[in-house]
Amino acid sequence: MAINLKPVDVAVIGLGAAGGVAVLPLARAGLKVAGLEAGTWMDPHSFKPDELHNNVRGLLTSVPKANREVPTVRNGPSGQTRRGNIHPMMNAIGGTSIHYWAQSWRLKAWDFKTRSEAVKRYGPNSIPKGSTLEDWPLTYDDLEPYYDLIEHEVGVSGKAGNIQGKIDPLGNVYEAPRQREYPMPPLRGSGFTDHMAEVAKQLGWKPYRPPAAINSQEYQGRPGCAYHGYCSRGGCHISAKNSTAVTTIPAALKTKNLTIFDHAHITRIVAGGDGRVTGVTYLKDGKEYFQPAKVVLLASYTYENSRLLLLSQSKAYPKGLANNHGQVGRHYFGHWQGGVAALFPFDINIWYGTPAQAAAVDEWADDNYDHSGLGFIGGTTLQPHTEMHPIEAASMSSFGQAPGWGSRWKAFVRENAARWVSAYMQTSTFPYEDIYLDLDPEVRDPLGDPVCRVTTAAKENESRASDFAQKKMEEWFRAAGAIQVIRGGGGAPGVSTHAYGGTRMGDNPDTNVVDRWGFAHEAPNLGILGASVMGTSGARNPTETAQALAWRTADHLAKSWKSIAG
Repeated sequence: MAINLKPVDVAVIGLGAAGGVAVLPLARAGLKVAGLEAGTWMDPHSFKPDELHNNVRGLLTSVPKANREVPTVRNGPSGQTRRGNIHPMMNAIGGTSIHYWAQSWRLKAWDFKTRSEAVKRYGPNSIPKGSTLEDWPLTYDDLEPYYDLIEHEVGVSGKAGNIQGKIDPLGNVYEAPRQREYPMPPLRGSGFTDHMAEVAKQLGWKPYRPPAAINSQEYQGRPGCAYHGYCSRGGCHISAKNSTAVTTIPAALKTKNLTIFDHAHITRIVAGGDGRVTGVTYLKDGKEYFQPAKVVLLASYTYENSRLLLLSQSKAYPKGLANNHGQVGRHYFGHWQGGVAALFPFDINIWYGTPAQAAAVDEWADDNYDHSGLGFIGGTTLQPHTEMHPIEAASMSSFGQAPGWGSRWKAFVRENAARWVSAYMQTSTFPYEDIYLDLDPEVRDPLGDPVCRVTTAAKENESRASDFAQKKMEEWFRAAGAIQVIRGGGGAPGVSTHAYGGTRMGDNPDTNVVDRWGFAHEAPNLGILGASVMGTSGARNPTETAQALAWRTADHLAKSWKSIAG
């Protein structure tokens, strides 16, 4: 029998990048919030500048709950099911915002209206075959004030390229208009990224330094970046990386309206016969608890958002919570990331630093160029970057110049480990009818519940877009002096660090799970946060968009409390 806890106004499931943001406007509005998190606080002093610990063994992120629930993957409904890689979700207060690269991008205006804009420019046949692509129910202008809030509340460094229509060539001239400048200047460049930026200019491109939720100078009492590396899969021991664990969550706690329940393993969201949610059940230390709440905000990672809804069956929702229209798990997609690696005849400065400390170009992103006759829509941001460590460096390709082992391989690595680099390339990705999430009928977690299953498939549109971008990246590397260039495989993602959809946002309940404010069409006091509500990916990381949406949902809840809470 579950132990009933004191009722609260709002129960937030997950205190990561999205849930960790939403608690702040709710708490400031005076609502009593229970933050339910499967992990707990992490001590920044415990973060290790250790490639073996972080990047090879994945010990920072090897938390029990997530890695016992790793989704399975299959290529098509008849494909063989395999277990996915280590789970990208991290159970901790702050979640994956502790160990991510901290790249904090806005989407372009085109990303919100991709279907209508593509049809208008290229005709109806431009929409990829089998795609379930829809325009978002909101525009860039609707979300812009919340992008601005996130950049200043969380803390983002960068250089604006378009302030209220005024273009600044030092920033990204392709970005949509913004209200004001970033609160901090961009992270500094390195010799290598500065060289790549200069070469891009020679090619006629417009390079810029990408935005990052990392302090480039002291901000809100925390120091600027020390550029010591280990942003990738590592925490920041000086708290210069602006995780929600050091920004919005502590600010919410100061209001005295947020109570955190850590080590809370959520098992179900409970709904009454009228279809409204009543609270959340969770396990802690072998005991079951029920947290009553007037409103529940689900802010797990994309896979867990869909899984928990599908597991939360009831008389009102026999196919899973908010799933009477069969849309939970649909319209899922993950970022395509086709890499390019280059070998230079001289040493390049790529050691340590942070991946967000990069040179980037958007000439080939989104719809910034004419796609007529190319056979695809969307595009890719090209971004050569820093943060190389010894083990990664020694794991380099031989670029066809040496065998993969033995004395000749060792000699090649000794000479060239400091002379190669890869580029980070994210391609616009779209939802399709035959790519989705559901519950695996065979593989279960330790509680006996099915894990999430990813059904994926290769797609011509994304493959062509990725191949086009790889050619542009090869051109850039060779112009910069590279003597060898190789392309990575890329392909349809399985378990992804950039996972979208499954609870898509839209006005039509027949094709979407939540409305334009992030609340379920079928369960009006259930809100869903994170990239799972996003309908397109853009050519950039999802975090800042997910956070802006989370703040917008929380703000709407506070302003419409009586009508939503009932």
